[in-house]
This record gives sequence, structure tokens and C-alpha cells, in this order.
Amino acid sequence: MFTGIVTDVGMVRRVERRGDLRLEIRTGYDLATVDLGASIACSGVCLTVVDKGPEENGCWFAVDVSGETQSRTAKDLWREGARLNLERSLRLGDELGGHIVTGHVDNVADVVAARNQGGSTHLMLSTPAQVGRALAPKGSVALDGVSLTINEVEDMGERTRFTLNVIPHTAQQTTLGDVQVGRQLNVEVDVLARYIERMLAARAQ
Repeated sequence: MFTGIVTDVGMVRRVERRGDLRLEIRTGYDLATVDLGASIACSGVCLTVVDKGPEENGCWFAVDVSGETQSRTAKDLWREGARLNLERSLRLGDELGGHIVTGHVDNVADVVAARNQGGSTHLMLSTPAQVGRALAPKGSVALDGVSLTINEVEDMGERTRFTLNVIPHTAQQTTLGDVQVGRQLNVEVDVLARYIERMLAARAQ
């Protein structure tokens, strides 16, 4: 369980294909406090720490990314040199600064517009309508693991468009500071909306 409050930006230092992908990720975390088997959200994807070690300017940890995960997440993410938003799993008693995030990505969103707006970055994104049904104005959404508030939602047949603002602090502390049109972002809808959507679909059958 996570909150969507990014606490480090890591970089993929090595990729090895072993059927699945084995990634080694540089981090500023003190990995002496991270056990093997622990969960770390990597750009919104809950992954398991399978190895770790020190390096000259910090530490690294390794995760395995399955084919299923690769097929459902943003393209160009699991490669050497990629920057990833990192968040350690929530502990009882921690402040819930964002919203409840599971690390289970629903789909991806394409950035269709990005512009400055009063110091913030105003983004317009497009995602499949199945995901869009769980989005609501002033509701929460996680993009690449970052908890954000939705401004507007527009249904457009098979796709849904939605807008939001990335404030300067968030842009500086995450990978969302360099978002450009055409980039894909991992989307996780609010967990309550996910269950409500499922119950409504079941009732309609």
C-alpha cells in the first residue's frame, strides 16, 4: 500500500532479460532499512526487492518486471537510463499525504497537451474509456505513482480525456517535470472508484 507521495527518483542502471526483466535501480534510500522481499512502487508499479547492494554514490536494488507488467504499463519505462518515481510501502502510523494507492496499474494515459499555467504545468491526457469511467472531477488519480487531483473529465466514445495541474514542487521532486506531448504515463484510478465500477457492471448484467 502506498500514498502517491514520491520520496526519491531512481534511475535504471542495468537491465537483464531472464524471461522476465531484471532491473537494477539506483536510489538514495538507505537500503539497510529495506529487506529483501519488500515492496517499492516504481513509477506507480508495486515491485518486489529481490537483491540490493552499495555503489559509489549510494545504493541500488533489483526487481523483476514480468511480461504482464510490461504489457500493461507505459512504454519506454523499463530501459537503462530511465528515471523512475520511487515510494516505499506505507507503514502503520505514517501520514497519508496523498490518497490510497495499491501499485496496481489500470492502464496508461497519453499526454495530448502540456502548457504552463500560472507556474504549474497543465496537462491534458487521454486514456481508454474503461479507465475513464472511474475518473471524476476533483477526484484522485495516480500518474506514474504520483497522487494528483483531476480538474475536468470528458468522455469521447472509446477514449476519455481528463486534465490536471502539476505544481512546481511536484514537478521538481518527480519525473513529471519534463512531461512532453506523446509520453505515456501509468494510470491507477482511486481504489474506491475501481470497486464501485465493478459493482455497477455486475448489477447491469
